[in-house]
Amino acid sequence: EVLLVESGGGLVQPGGSLRLSCAASGFIFSRDDMSWVRQAPGKGLEWVSTIDFGGHSTYYVDSVKGRFIISRDNAENTLNLRMDSLTPEDTALYYCATDRRGTNRGQGTQVTVST
Repeated sequence: EVLLVESGGGLVQPGGSLRLSCAASGFIFSRDDMSWVRQAPGKGLEWVSTIDFGGHSTYYVDSVKGRFIISRDNAENTLNLRMDSLTPEDTALYYCATDRRGTNRGQGTQVTVST
């Protein structure tokens, strides 16, 4: 059974930073591309970023380019998202997922950017 457990969310002021992590189990992590998706209050799921199975290629939605960095540790079966220069528009429930649509995702970790 695929299990994805996100952590690292919290309340941060605009301009601040957070680092999200996702612990994966139940599948061969090193063979799968992995993604982060998010859901802002009252909105649908939005793809944020993807990293290929080997960690060599990364992709980002335009709104986070230059501010977010996705990474992975295949030895530890973990996926990470470093988020800098956060804005209130980044407030959302963040999920790690095995696909860009977020069909198979964890329970999420809340990120709130506010003064």
